[in-house]
Amino acid sequence: MSLLKLTDVGMLYGGRVPALEHINLTVEKGDWLAVMGPSGSGKTTLMNIIGCMDKHTSGEVILDGINLNEVSKNELTQIRRDKIGMVFQQFNLFPHLTVKKNLELAPSLLKLKDKEAISQRADELLARVGLADKANVYPKSLSGGQQQRIAIARALAMDPD
Repeated sequence: MSLLKLTDVGMLYGGRVPALEHINLTVEKGDWLAVMGPSGSGKTTLMNIIGCMDKHTSGEVILDGINLNEVSKNELTQIRRDKIGMVFQQFNLFPHLTVKKNLELAPSLLKLKDKEAISQRADELLARVGLADKANVYPKSLSGGQQQRIAIARALAMDPD
């Protein structure tokens, strides 16, 4: 079974403006791929569909055996939470939280009980991206590359599939 399969996927904005047409893609577990193209070619739209942020308007998307055409908006949120770690283009770090608190936020919101385990996971991720010494600083004091590494660590915080 493929990890991801898109069959004839399309996306219309406002019911009229095509952003994607007839996209066919199969991704196997362990595959690496790059989505490349000029500005306005639909890369972000495709990633938002794959990442369960947006619903496509035509075709079929199967993610880890789940047909996304058949799930509710709430189920899509759960799939995104459990299966996908998103790194956003603008990083979307919370400026009023320290770097470590940015990493602890999602597990805390899900009311995971073990605060020590949440803290330890954040420390491990900070070390993994080479920023253990930045745990108590705020995102605005980081370079763009450092913010990007924190965004990657945050995407891994919930240990997505």
